[in-house]
Amino acid sequence: MTDLPPPSPAPTGPHAPQMHYHLMGIGGIGMSAFARLLRARGARVSGCDESSTELTAQLRAEGIAVIIGHAAAHVTGRPHGKIDVLVASEAVPKDHPELVAARIAGTEVRPRMALLDELLRAGPSIGVIGTHGKTTTTSMIAVALAGAGLDPSAFVGGIVPEFGSNARVGTGPFVAEVDESDRAFAELGSQTAVFTNAEDDHVGGTQATYWATVEEQHAGFARYVAQSDRVLLCADWPGLDELCGGAKEILSYGQAQGADYRAVNLRPDPDGTSFTVTFRDEVLGEARVGLPGRHNVLNALAALAVNHLYGGEFGAAAAALASFGGPGRRWQRIGTLNGALIIDDYAHNATKVAAAVQAARQTGRRVRVVFQPHRYLRTKQSWPRLADALMDADEVLLLDIAAASEEPIDGVHATLISERMAKNGHAGVRYLPDRAEVLSVLRESAQSGDIIVTMGAGDVWKLSRELVEPEAAGVSG
Repeated sequence: MTDLPPPSPAPTGPHAPQMHYHLMGIGGIGMSAFARLLRARGARVSGCDESSTELTAQLRAEGIAVIIGHAAAHVTGRPHGKIDVLVASEAVPKDHPELVAARIAGTEVRPRMALLDELLRAGPSIGVIGTHGKTTTTSMIAVALAGAGLDPSAFVGGIVPEFGSNARVGTGPFVAEVDESDRAFAELGSQTAVFTNAEDDHVGGTQATYWATVEEQHAGFARYVAQSDRVLLCADWPGLDELCGGAKEILSYGQAQGADYRAVNLRPDPDGTSFTVTFRDEVLGEARVGLPGRHNVLNALAALAVNHLYGGEFGAAAAALASFGGPGRRWQRIGTLNGALIIDDYAHNATKVAAAVQAARQTGRRVRVVFQPHRYLRTKQSWPRLADALMDADEVLLLDIAAASEEPIDGVHATLISERMAKNGHAGVRYLPDRAEVLSVLRESAQSGDIIVTMGAGDVWKLSRELVEPEAAGVSG
């Protein structure tokens, strides 16, 4: 792999040699990808985070300086030299000591979305937007393009096994996951916007990662699309076309009649789904996704559509996708327990949970879910939908809510979900806040016909590792 060619250079651009970037929260999945991309392009990179993780250890092994903890001295003391650009997300308070120190020192403070904007505008780019499926779809696009003989760069919100990283550096095009939880995403655009869906996630809170209303969030999607050269939208998701009125060019993918790229003749099996891909009624070829669930067929179809748009050979791209096992925490196969298959999945809102349960059902096994609700506000907004999404599981073991730095809300508790499920006739739901008890129940009862899915955006992933390898509890997810 080689570096991306630089854009028309500005002295402060992301490819300027020996510019020193310091990334706050460098151990996060997004910031760590930025660190890798910047370093591969010749910049000096350092960063800090609250605690040591597997990701910070990997960055250090790659030669990137990581400081544990946050302090103004990272700017004023120059432990790794003078900082030219301090990169921070919108979630970092404006009065944070490091940001204050940077402003006093005259150091540029650059939002992470501004950095992503520069990378998207540096050459041919594909930005994946939507409230569900971005990480998997971005990963599939990058894997398909690489498999077809192209040399993509990639910025992904998860570890892609084929790359062994959440970033890849190539000659292009650049494929990026664009996260709507940072409201500045609406000021960006790309050559191709892949628009997967639009729901009400990250809506209704006062935190920096929330939109005030779903209408504002959807208007942000519309702005991104209008600032892109073309949009490839999912025809199966109602209402997306209404958000793309400002698009310069519109293409679509899905199973719906009239979609430009269609997946037809679906043939699901316990391990995935085979299907035929057409473009405006012309057969492009046969494809397979080795992950169960109709949503993964759509994700793979989007990747094959992008591959077609960028001139990649269909058969090679389809072969790469057929062997794709998914990014970290997206239907990730962890191992087995007494013959039961152990899966970990990031699903945390109702649509994602329902899709993950449907994928588990496709395996033909007894579906056993360990679910950790995520955030008090999200649970308050959607606990009835979460309960309904879990109804198709044979058994649900419910953990306490993962706060994710939110304060508790009176009356909002995980038992809202379990009580609704029981009221609606589910006989296999239990509220089990004691994780040791969860492990004990599963170790004693796991059978070869089971699939056990740890599900949620918090630290529920640790249980899946403990079920397979008790000593692996400290391994990052």
